[in-house]
Amino acid sequence: MVSLVSSNPQAKIGAKWRTLLSLIPGYDCIASANPGDWFDAKAARVAIAFFHECLVMIEGDKAGEPFMLERWQQAIIAAIFGWKQADGTRRYREAFVYVPRKNGKTPLAAGMVLLTMFTDHEPGAQIYSAAAEREQAALVFRHAAGMILREPELESRAKIYKAFRSIEFAEENTVYKALSADADTKHGLNVHAAVIDELHAHPNRDLVDVLVTGTGSRRQPLIVYITTADYDRPSICNEKHDYACKVRDGIIRNHAFLPVVYEATADDDWTSPETWAKANPNLGVSVRLEYLENECAKAKDQPTYENTFKRLHLNMKTQQDVRWLSMAAWDACVGRFDIAEMAGEPCFAAIDLASTTDTAALVMLFPDGDNFNLVLDVWVPEDRAKEREDRDRVPYMTWKKQGFLHTTPGNVIDYEFIRAEIAERKSRFNIKEIAYDPWNATQFALNLQEKDGMKVVEFRQGYQSMNEPMKALERFVLEGKIRHNGNPVLRWMVSNVAAKIDPAGNIKPDKAKSTGRIDGVVAAIMAIGRATMPDESQKESIYTKRARLGEKALTTL
Repeated sequence: MVSLVSSNPQAKIGAKWRTLLSLIPGYDCIASANPGDWFDAKAARVAIAFFHECLVMIEGDKAGEPFMLERWQQAIIAAIFGWKQADGTRRYREAFVYVPRKNGKTPLAAGMVLLTMFTDHEPGAQIYSAAAEREQAALVFRHAAGMILREPELESRAKIYKAFRSIEFAEENTVYKALSADADTKHGLNVHAAVIDELHAHPNRDLVDVLVTGTGSRRQPLIVYITTADYDRPSICNEKHDYACKVRDGIIRNHAFLPVVYEATADDDWTSPETWAKANPNLGVSVRLEYLENECAKAKDQPTYENTFKRLHLNMKTQQDVRWLSMAAWDACVGRFDIAEMAGEPCFAAIDLASTTDTAALVMLFPDGDNFNLVLDVWVPEDRAKEREDRDRVPYMTWKKQGFLHTTPGNVIDYEFIRAEIAERKSRFNIKEIAYDPWNATQFALNLQEKDGMKVVEFRQGYQSMNEPMKALERFVLEGKIRHNGNPVLRWMVSNVAAKIDPAGNIKPDKAKSTGRIDGVVAAIMAIGRATMPDESQKESIYTKRARLGEKALTTL
């Protein structure tokens, strides 16, 4: 036993172990210990030796070789299985291991499953690995089963049931099972240990809560979360990540929670190999430098891949799942122009109407040679502007004072007010047509056409309609052909946009995963779609279509 009840606890633990444990980024196992906590060097040594001597890798370049833990992995295993409380039970009851893709998470998860199964000596232990989907859940089981089959001593003591994704260790009445996130059937579990894989992919917190609450009657339960970063949204992964960072930084004191957080920060240069090494502890082992170089180059060339690279390979919590535009490229398009000088110039407009309590946006797009001048108008209900400012955490009231935002009277969007303002703009600008989404703006569009004499055109929001103009707008931004006068509301909306990509590579805005309002961007895409459409392909207006159909109906009577 190595006691830490001392004015200088580091003197009570060997230099070798202090050095190893210090590899856990930004966290001090010793300083965070409770009085009575102690480090059992023998237990740590046995746990690490279990990987080296009893387990083998089952795939990749090292398939068939002993599972030789890297130093950063040894630090995690030593901390979890070496630290004890005064009564000799495990100190750490939860561990959060936050590492990017390809850093060997799944083999490590499988190894911890087998370590608790064969060395904890907990009679009747129930051990689980958990994942969001059946296929992911099967991965940890496949690694665990494969490791057993390659070690005669373990194989002779265990029974593998592939159909049920479970393994039985009959000597101690212990069972391991792989679960997926259909948590409604999992109540009543008596959990000794659980390794929860890819927490960011879990659709909700249900399975996690079932497993955590299932540990209540166990003597020294263990829950290990192993995951890559989620994007910035309410989720169980982000909840655990935030908690882990607070424990790491000493904001929350919890001696039983081990935070292992490998990540790049917003201040880091995401294109730098130094940043890659900071976030990827297995760089040069299971993560090849050449692979990250290629992925980074792809992210530079394809803004839709930038967030994927940052989140999956650097553990950077991005604003969206799939970012559509590079903000640097957008900012480079600030290109100033005088809107007053656009009077009389042809203009393609598009309207994206919100629900009655949200924002509505009008974009006017003025082709100017090879370039496009883009003007955004946004409306919010007057009585809800301050409320939305607090909710969206953006300065609506300041934007209103600066003239970048308009308000409509009352606490809901006043569509007639907006229609009157659009009619006023038509009196100043040569608006050739206004595109609209028929799903929620058909009556509004008919009023613009029949009462204000404007040409209105349907523009649906599916892949077929949005793919080409969205890619065109992206291309124009990258080529510097868009001028937007630095409108801060539009910049905020651009930063919110997440792209949804189908298997064929078609894209459209993903309102469900975007982190804030994107109405202005949707309207801009629609306007680009109309402005770049050949004249002969222009769709007819509702009024013309109705007239034509009516005439056809009369001729058939």
